[in-house]
Amino acid sequence: MNKKNLNQHLFIAKEAVLKAGSFLSKYKRENIKIFQNTGKDIKISADKEAEKIIIDILQNKTNISIFSEEQGLVGGSKKGNLRWVVDPLDGSLNFSRGIPCCCISIGLWDKEKPLLGVIYDFNRKELFTGISGIGAWLNKKKILVSETKSKSKAILMTGFPSKTDYSRQALENYLKQVQDFKKVRLLGSAALSLVYVACGRADAYFEKDIRVWDIAAGLAVLSGAGGKYILAKSNIENAFIVLGSNKYLNIKNI
Repeated sequence: MNKKNLNQHLFIAKEAVLKAGSFLSKYKRENIKIFQNTGKDIKISADKEAEKIIIDILQNKTNISIFSEEQGLVGGSKKGNLRWVVDPLDGSLNFSRGIPCCCISIGLWDKEKPLLGVIYDFNRKELFTGISGIGAWLNKKKILVSETKSKSKAILMTGFPSKTDYSRQALENYLKQVQDFKKVRLLGSAALSLVYVACGRADAYFEKDIRVWDIAAGLAVLSGAGGKYILAKSNIENAFIVLGSNKYLNIKNI
């Protein structure tokens, strides 16, 4: 896909997140319905309603299949490698409790390669966009990763996905991996965590067994902002182990 086509698809994704964001920003908490609440995961009515808005736009304006958190693979041409990857509401539990750390995330991938991403924090009215290896923007202003070179001065964004192993040994191993950083922050949204690294608010990101829809757009924005990432398959379906950072930190040893 050439740069012109990437920009065209970026514009479509922006339209979708802004429309869904307008809907969610007016959503009243008393109208939220929980239709799944098992283990560490929660599914609410707002997810499905925002997803419908997004899918309608993507289907009307492109012929690319959509892989969404709520519906799985829908529509488009099944022959190509291109896929929209959609999380209509990253941070559903935060949203349901009035915690303003949530967003809408749409990425376009070619097989397992992020091409572009759009993430909309509708609470702060912050629109993050990016094209891998080309550029990234926050509300149309170009963004770049930080220049932090030492873990002892770096802020690490991380999280505990719904399939996290909370055994004592697993948690001890986790602490050993992150203890060298100056600070560790958990927002409850992988998408926001990645774009915070992309714009220099934080310096690195690490998460195990994180679902593809949570990181699809954020990786493209991070790459566009000059960052780097390592993506490894998880044993969990549709999940990855993700290490991301600015281009100065050594992330191989996280």
